[in-house]
Amino acid sequence: MQIVMFLVPVMLILVTLGIVLFSWAVKNGQYDDLEGPAHRILYDDDKDMIPDDARTDKPTDKTDKAADETAGTDSNTGPEEDTPEKG
Repeated sequence: MQIVMFLVPVMLILVTLGIVLFSWAVKNGQYDDLEGPAHRILYDDDKDMIPDDARTDKPTDKTDKAADETAGTDSNTGPEEDTPEKG
């Protein structure tokens, strides 16, 4: 019976501490953007770390650019050209 008299106040203190920490986290915006970090890891932000000879986004010499132009592709195409036209 003495252990119950000890554990009940300890449990109440822990529950109160949990509620206080949760309310602090909500108040400080810890739960505002739950999906942002999951999507952010997919973005390629290390282009400056890729060596020039290993890059695939820019041709490194003029022969590659000439081959792209003769094939009819443009390396500067944007997302606006991929959308279907209305009408």
